[in-house]
Amino acid sequence: MPDLFEMQRPLAVNFADGRKTIMVAYYKHPEGVVYLEPFWEQKSEYEKAVVLKGSVKGEGPWKIADAVISLVGCQGTDPDLAQLLAEWEFHVQSVGADYYQPESIRTLAKKFGALV
Repeated sequence: MPDLFEMQRPLAVNFADGRKTIMVAYYKHPEGVVYLEPFWEQKSEYEKAVVLKGSVKGEGPWKIADAVISLVGCQGTDPDLAQLLAEWEFHVQSVGADYYQPESIRTLAKKFGALV
């Protein structure tokens, strides 16, 4: 599997405490990874991106600190994450091309320290 940062698709994040989410955009960060979750634009300015601290280990699935990152639906389908991804993809299509402009996403990620 390619390097984490070469992936061009949403990825599942499963934390050791049972929390789970999806990274819809993600970038290298000096302390690990900075990522955006589905519906990030509906969050407060300070919650739009998340910094996951730790070194990236593995070749897919990847591990960062207590989180395991994998393709959504791989290694046993997770219906909750699959539903969240489907809802977000529908939202993106409904809003149209203005919603997910790569340059504006990179600019937002830079505000949180992304190395882009």
